Amino acid sequence: MLAKALAMLTPGDLEFSFFCNSGTEAVEGALKLARAYDPFKQTIVGATKGFHGKSYGSLSASAKAEFRRPFGPMLPNIEHVPFNDLPALRDMMTSCKAVGEDVGAVLLEPIQGEGGVNIPDDDYLPGVRALCDEFGALLILDEVQTGMGRTGKMFCCEHYGIAPDLMCLAKAFGGGVVPAGAVIGRRDIFARLFDNPFLHTSTFGGNPLACAAALATINVLIEEKLPERAATLGAQMLSGLRKAATGHEATVVDVRGKGLLMALEFHDDATGFELAKQMLERGVLVSGTLVNARTIRVEPPLTITETEAGYVCGALKESLNAMSLPVKTGA
Repeated sequence: MLAKALAMLTPGDLEFSFFCNSGTEAVEGALKLARAYDPFKQTIVGATKGFHGKSYGSLSASAKAEFRRPFGPMLPNIEHVPFNDLPALRDMMTSCKAVGEDVGAVLLEPIQGEGGVNIPDDDYLPGVRALCDEFGALLILDEVQTGMGRTGKMFCCEHYGIAPDLMCLAKAFGGGVVPAGAVIGRRDIFARLFDNPFLHTSTFGGNPLACAAALATINVLIEEKLPERAATLGAQMLSGLRKAATGHEATVVDVRGKGLLMALEFHDDATGFELAKQMLERGVLVSGTLVNARTIRVEPPLTITETEAGYVCGALKESLNAMSLPVKTGA
């Protein structure tokens, strides 16, 4: 039932699903499917500031040196280019083809989460889709953070009018309560497993509890129109957050977001940590980022009320005002 629901819900020709327990497992499954799809195209390209998990394969595709260095050489034939840079991606794909190490897949987050809620230009993902088609590479989109209505569409790639060849889901996929993940792909990609489904397995993947939670999540998202709500309230909150940050340009570098995935970027890590502390004192929990510590995420539940959204914006204004006060010294 869940696989059928996803086939109906996801964009493009995504039809088959493999269920697992987390985002990193979904990415691992996607990487294996991509390499099995065309054994002669083994290079996988990710993006700098990208984050896909901390198991060996997903970490190899991620891009923070601190997480990678302690564990020695990463998996071979995985390259990185700057995010939101189509010429750099074309150059990489061209160079790999020239030396016989053709790119088999490009792995990206539609909006980089841990990298600091980095939102690409409108033409970036369509351009990546076109490059993948031109070079015969698969496009893998990691929608673990951006999927399930967070950005104002059920899946973030729908903002850009494209569909991937493989899509990874987790986190909100299980309602944020039950560990559940999935990699969804085209039939011809999954066909590499048809003769021997035991090539990739998961003990608890597809268990009844996780599938029930995912189906319930999808039902609530659709019935309560939560993606649409995220788009509307997200626009209101982003405006409110920007208004609250006005006059604090010396502290706040940028306020950005799409739907209810928003972020505040500061000039240094310490300022971000202090802002998070100030917000917590006012009853608002914000989230740091694993790759870009200068950025603090604001990711409220999709069910947040207008009153609560207004309170968050007011708490930000109070927090920034408190941080700008001169430090009192003892007599």
